[in-house]
Amino acid sequence: RLAERVYIGFVRMGAKLDEDSKKKYADIQAELATLQTNFMQNVLKDEEVWEMVVTSDDMEGCPPDLVSAARQAAIDRNHDGPNDHVITLGRSLVEPFLTYSSRRDLRKKAFEAWTSRGELSEERDNLSIATKILRLRKRQAGLMDKSTFAEYQTEDTMAQTPENVMKLLKDVWARSKDAANREREMMEAFLTEGGEELEDGIQPWDWRYYAEQVRQANYNFDESELKPYLSLNAVTNAVFDVSNKLYGLKYVKRDDVEAYHPDVNVYEVRRNKAEAKGEEDELVALFLHDNYARPHKSSGAWMSEYRSQKKNLVYGADPIEAVPVVSNNNNFAKGSGSTLLSFDDGVTLFHEMGHGHHGMLSDATFGTLASTSVLRDFVELPSQLMEHWLSEPAVLKEHA
Repeated sequence: RLAERVYIGFVRMGAKLDEDSKKKYADIQAELATLQTNFMQNVLKDEEVWEMVVTSDDMEGCPPDLVSAARQAAIDRNHDGPNDHVITLGRSLVEPFLTYSSRRDLRKKAFEAWTSRGELSEERDNLSIATKILRLRKRQAGLMDKSTFAEYQTEDTMAQTPENVMKLLKDVWARSKDAANREREMMEAFLTEGGEELEDGIQPWDWRYYAEQVRQANYNFDESELKPYLSLNAVTNAVFDVSNKLYGLKYVKRDDVEAYHPDVNVYEVRRNKAEAKGEEDELVALFLHDNYARPHKSSGAWMSEYRSQKKNLVYGADPIEAVPVVSNNNNFAKGSGSTLLSFDDGVTLFHEMGHGHHGMLSDATFGTLASTSVLRDFVELPSQLMEHWLSEPAVLKEHA
C-alpha cells in the first residue's frame, strides 16, 4: 500500500512527464499555490474587516446570547459607544442574526456581504483569481492526458469518475429541491395567514428568519430556548465522555502548557494500556481545542495536525515524536458569560472530534499512510459517524 501511494503521488506530480512538460507542470503548480493562497487570504481579509455596527434596538428579535456576543464583538473591535453592537461575517454571528433579526434591511445587508466575501473591495477580486485557477487546472489536466480537471481530480478518489459524482449530486439535488419547495410553501402560507406581504417575495436573506418563525408557530419550538442546555463546557464534557466510552480516551487538561492563543485549551490524551496489570496510562496524543472566533482566524471548523502519528522514527529519535499533536478548530462567538451553542454548533463540535479521533488513534508505521491521509471522499466518514452521538438520548440526558 505504501509503495502504491508513493507511486501514485509521484505520477500525479508529473514524474512520468517529459522534461519540458515537467517544467510546465511545476510552473502551473507554483502559480496555483500562489493564486489559491491569495483567494483564501482575500476571503479572510473580508471576514476580518467587514462589520455592521448596530444598536441594541437594531437587534430586535435576537436572543440574549447573540446580543451579548455582538456586544463583545464591538468591544473586541474597539467600538466605544455604550450601545454599540457588531455583527461580523463570522458564521457564529451572521447566521444567528439572519435567523432571528426582525430587521429585513439589516438581514439583507449582512447576507449580501456574507455571500460576497472575497469581492467586497476592489483590492480583493476573487472572481479574476478564480478564472485564472480554472484555466490553470484545465492545462494541468491536459498535461496529465485528462480531458477535464474533474477527471484528473476524481481519479484518485473512491468515486473514480466525474460521472459517479454527478449521479450522486443529481440524486441529492432532486430530493433537496423538493424539500426546499415544501419549506417555501410553508413560509408563504405563514406570511399569508399573518397578513404579511413581501413585495419581492421570500429572498435568500429571509429564508432562515421565516423558517424559524414557521418552526415556532407550527411546532412551538424555539431553538434559542435549547441553548442554555448546550453550553460550550457541557458539550465539551459530553464529547470527551463519549470519546472515553467509545475508545477509552481520557483528556487531562494542561494549564501549564502555553498554547498559541490564551483561548486555546491543551489536553494530554491518555488511555489505560492494561488496567488489570496496574500499568501507567499511555500517552496517545496532545489535543488542542481552539473554539472561539477571533480576528485573523479562518472561518468554519476543521481539524489540523501539527504532528502526525508514525512509528518509523529515525534511529535515536525521542519516542515522543511518534505522538500526534492534533487540534480541533471552531468559530463560536465568545460572549461575556457562558458560551451557549445551538444544536448545530454542538453537532459541529462532535463532528470535528471525529476527525480528531482519526488523527489521535492512528496506528500506522509510515506517516504517509497515517491519520487522515486517506482518499478524500473517505475522510469524512469518522466525523459523520461521531456527530450523531450528540443526539443520542443517553448523551443528552447526562450532559444537556
